[in-house]
Amino acid sequence: MERKYFNRELSWIEFNHRVLLQSQDPSLPLLERLKFIAIYAINLDEFYMIRVAGLKKLYQRGIVSVGNDGMSPKDQLQEIEKALREQKRELEQSYAHLHSQLAKNGVQILQYSQLQEQDKLRAREYFFNNLYPVIVPVIVDFIHPFPHLNNLSFGIALKMQTPKQDIRFALIRIPRFFPRFVEIREGVFLLCESLVGEFAECVFEGYKILDWCPFRITRNADFEIEEEEADDFLTLLNEGLKARKRGEIVRLQVGRKEDRSFLQFLQTHIHIKASDIYEYDLPLNLGSLWQIISHRNYSHLLLPPFQPKNTLELGEQNLFDQIEKKDIILFHPYESFDPVVEFISQASKDPDVLSIRMTLYRVGKDSPIIKSLIEATESKQVSVLVELKARFDEENNLSWVKALEEAGAHVVYGAVGLKVHAKTALVLKKSQESVKGFVHISSGNYNTQSARTYTDISLFSAREEIVSDVIKFFHSLSTGLSSTTHLNTLFMAPAQIKPHILNLIAKEREKGSEGQIIMKMNALVDSEVIDSLYEASRAGVKIELIVRGICALRPKVKNLSENIRVISLVGKYLEHARIYYFRHGGIYFASADMMTRNLERRVELLVPIGDEKIAQRLLAILSLQINDTQGAYELQSDGKYKKILGDGENSQNECEKLKFWTLFD
Repeated sequence: MERKYFNRELSWIEFNHRVLLQSQDPSLPLLERLKFIAIYAINLDEFYMIRVAGLKKLYQRGIVSVGNDGMSPKDQLQEIEKALREQKRELEQSYAHLHSQLAKNGVQILQYSQLQEQDKLRAREYFFNNLYPVIVPVIVDFIHPFPHLNNLSFGIALKMQTPKQDIRFALIRIPRFFPRFVEIREGVFLLCESLVGEFAECVFEGYKILDWCPFRITRNADFEIEEEEADDFLTLLNEGLKARKRGEIVRLQVGRKEDRSFLQFLQTHIHIKASDIYEYDLPLNLGSLWQIISHRNYSHLLLPPFQPKNTLELGEQNLFDQIEKKDIILFHPYESFDPVVEFISQASKDPDVLSIRMTLYRVGKDSPIIKSLIEATESKQVSVLVELKARFDEENNLSWVKALEEAGAHVVYGAVGLKVHAKTALVLKKSQESVKGFVHISSGNYNTQSARTYTDISLFSAREEIVSDVIKFFHSLSTGLSSTTHLNTLFMAPAQIKPHILNLIAKEREKGSEGQIIMKMNALVDSEVIDSLYEASRAGVKIELIVRGICALRPKVKNLSENIRVISLVGKYLEHARIYYFRHGGIYFASADMMTRNLERRVELLVPIGDEKIAQRLLAILSLQINDTQGAYELQSDGKYKKILGDGENSQNECEKLKFWTLFD
């Protein structure tokens, strides 16, 4: 019998492959294409640290049970390795092509041996002035044990000959704070490991260096926090972050060498299976290519910067007066994120503002919003929930917690047993009659950096019913009642969103061929939602899904999903907005994807759109993306994606054009 669901891990690998395919798009400038290789590599690092590590743990514990997709942990690990080895060849080919094309355009990434003589002198001087004092050399023998290597450690293994002609192996660890590419002069970048390898004999005096090989390790970076048992949550979190550096090694990346003794040496000491070793004919740690991509001298090899539309009047104009007149919706990054920053900034300075409450998930570094919150603590009540369990942002969030608490803000670290993924802010102002509330709700984070590259929906509102719900929402976070709280106008997970979505799908199913569903999200995994969509499809409902990443639903299957079409958009911007349309149930946006973790184990918000003009605007965005014939891929019934090619437009390019937004002015 044909399986009803795709495996989520293999579906994710298909998504990352679509990212890699962007590096092969000849219509893009060279550094834009290189950017997708960097993103692909960073994505893959995280996938190994969390998803593959989790599967390995299940397999080692002897767990053989299978999920809805019918695959055991062992099955998944085997299929993951097979898929990633195929992609590795494609990655090497893409990088090699871009490497040669960049060289023709004045950007060279070289080994030491490829440098001109004058550049070699500069490289030597750079090594002794900068690298020599900080690198960590280690000879490995019965006196000197193989050292502990933290997660994502990078360095070189060396094969050496002693004065007595004995063979020894050694390591040189390269600090991660050091530039991955050494800029010898404009347009010439030297691989750091090549420089270290060239002068290794100066580090191991008396030894002859026979050869060297770069390597990089990946560890299990997932950790669980038993919050109910924690007397001090911050202490427990810090311990977890330290444990992340010591997790089991789940992947070894090495530069390809004909001499197999390097692999034997590393494998002996790292104790890793051959299936988890990847040999590359390209530089390791490709995520560090951002150093070159973001270089100020090569903007001509990137797409021209986009200036977002300023929808709201800022400056002298009081933002709260504009919000009080009507609900305002923004589509970032096509519309500026500045009003969101200004919302908190104006609130921090306004003498009539009594309090500011916010949820913060991924804030980023040097946040102007945090600075405004700290400023506001001098004269206002400031209450902030900082989600300390936001994976890989824990340390950054810890630093913001400390800064906010020192300033006098009331800080909540999260909700016990749940992640707070909802993004909302509440400002309360004195008015002549009572207290007036102003709300911002978003599908994305309060992060000025990601707001330039992630597509997200923002809503400003002063409507009493929304303000009342958001007040109740913040009370539930403070009282620990988030898991059972029901709101009146908005919908809150874990208690409300999933039942409401299922009811909306069921309502369309009852309409049969008159029903229509369009859902845009990052991921679709929850089996109850998928089964409900299958039932609606069998009833004749037309269903169009825009799923950027993981999609466990199998479309185009006879008597199951014939009326379901799934596309994925991958392009200049990361599609992060969640918009849900039901012809007979209205249109919504949310912080939540259709994943069980979002619907049952996170605090999320789903926002119904009552304003007809705003509803038409969101529906127009969905329609534009559904009809994309330049940047979209369509999911096939076998789990593969096929590029859609036609005479239409790229939806992201269309959204950059002012003429699209004038339809709603």
